[in-house]
Amino acid sequence: MRPADLLRRKQAGLPITVLTAWDALSAALVAEAGADALLVGDSLAMVVLGHPTTLPVTLEEMLHHCRAAGRGLAGSCAAGQEPLLICDLPFLSYQCSTDEAVAAAGRVLKETPAAAVKLEGAEPETLAVIDRLVRSGIPVMGHIGLTPQSVHRLGYRRQGNDEASRQRLIHAADALQAAGCFALVLEHVPAELGAELSGRLQIPVVGIGAGDACDGQVRVTADLLGLTPRQPPFSPPLLPGRQRAVEALRQWIADQPRPAALPAAPTSPAPPAAPHC
Repeated sequence: MRPADLLRRKQAGLPITVLTAWDALSAALVAEAGADALLVGDSLAMVVLGHPTTLPVTLEEMLHHCRAAGRGLAGSCAAGQEPLLICDLPFLSYQCSTDEAVAAAGRVLKETPAAAVKLEGAEPETLAVIDRLVRSGIPVMGHIGLTPQSVHRLGYRRQGNDEASRQRLIHAADALQAAGCFALVLEHVPAELGAELSGRLQIPVVGIGAGDACDGQVRVTADLLGLTPRQPPFSPPLLPGRQRAVEALRQWIADQPRPAALPAAPTSPAPPAAPHC
């Protein structure tokens, strides 16, 4: 799967499915399930590394996990049948300058099997970065709405609830398409806005908490499998995976046999008593 294949799916009216992965095991599950694209998302900062936000994860860590996910795909798919592998650019790997952004994104494509990167926002500086990346031959997926790297400014609240913020998101989506993004993630916005942007844009709009009318859907795999302690309201678990795993492991622990009793150690004869003088 290539970035252009997602556009062809939109044009054909076919749904686009994107799931996250963070290592070889999770990538193999996503590939065998048949997802169109696999995102090594910076959500792994929370899901795997235990951070409270996505902000602490580093570029080196993203590269490490993306390489691992690529190995999972290599063992699970026939050549040419792999889902599109996309890697998030982490916080401060692209915001400081276009040169640093090109260097970071270039490392993703040079040092991992990823074929595209994803970054958040549509500020003028970000649009300049996207333009430079695309002109450098690096496919870019945009991301607007709830942008987790802006948690300290936006929180985790739904975006686009009033007319002013709705218009800002429409303008941002238009700008990202004009800058050359091949697709757009739209997170935690009203379903009406998701439908409007999917109809408005030529590029695919992949929603997460943006309604069912988007061109596709993306989810954090650990959330769908019920492995995380808490899931966002727009991503209920498909099964109680954490509970089942703990119960299975607890049962295994309880079923362990007691070790066989060791034979008593032979006793040595007592030494002769010392003679009395």
